[in-house]
Amino acid sequence: MKNMKRSVINLRNFFLVLKSDVRLLIGVSILIVFIILGFILCHFSPYDPKRWGQVPRDVPPCWSYPLGTTSLGQDLFWLLTFALQNSLVLGITVAAVSTFTGVTLGLLAGYRGGYLDEITTFLSDVFIAIPSFPILVMLAALFLGRIHILMLALVLCLFNWPWPAKQVRSMMLSLRERVFIETAIFSGFGTIEIIFREIIPLISPWIFANFINTVLVAIGAEAGLATIGVSSLEEITLGTMIFWALRYQAMFMGHWWWIAVPVVTIIVLFIALFLIYLSISEIFSIGGFKK
Repeated sequence: MKNMKRSVINLRNFFLVLKSDVRLLIGVSILIVFIILGFILCHFSPYDPKRWGQVPRDVPPCWSYPLGTTSLGQDLFWLLTFALQNSLVLGITVAAVSTFTGVTLGLLAGYRGGYLDEITTFLSDVFIAIPSFPILVMLAALFLGRIHILMLALVLCLFNWPWPAKQVRSMMLSLRERVFIETAIFSGFGTIEIIFREIIPLISPWIFANFINTVLVAIGAEAGLATIGVSSLEEITLGTMIFWALRYQAMFMGHWWWIAVPVVTIIVLFIALFLIYLSISEIFSIGGFKK
């Protein structure tokens, strides 16, 4: 019963913050629209998005085709829904794995210290120092533009976990000296219990903010790779939509809607994620460590 009451209170607090923070409200609203398009509406598509010649070619936005069609005979509206799904899945997967790995290692390294702290710090410094973009380009080139989207996500995870690991470690070094940690130790709490009951509730806003930021970074990295033709070209993403538009010279042919749709979508998605990130970061900085 207590847990249910806490959940209701937290949900009410979230809606209160959502109503009072215009940036957060705008960002969450846009993100919900994109999630509905990418994960619900796409199942109602009358076409197979990977097949060409499904609709008339090079039709500008009109009543029948709200976002127009491509030179390959694809409906941009339905193509966009599948692209949103793949791009969001990629971003969420990278953010979830990177954040979980980085936060876990950072908490353990900062709290326990010793060899675990030294190894974690060394590995995080190594991966931060290594430039990720050339390695991604090299791997994609080895697979001749057919690198699987999950493999791309794995590589992006390798270069995104060190940042949360280093930051959480720094916070942990400060928190472990607090009086409430000593009280928990004298009360007989173990390491895992202290981390889950005392530490994670304090840094959860930062964890969520880092998660949102990593989603943005992952989608941007894939879009950049796809634009130059070294991403997973067999999968429909926002980046590959731009790639095919550039390859068929959409702008030079006057088919501005083909390239405008994915570019504007990426911009709006980035703005939404950035607004959410700013709001969560501000809440975290105002709240601080209360214990």
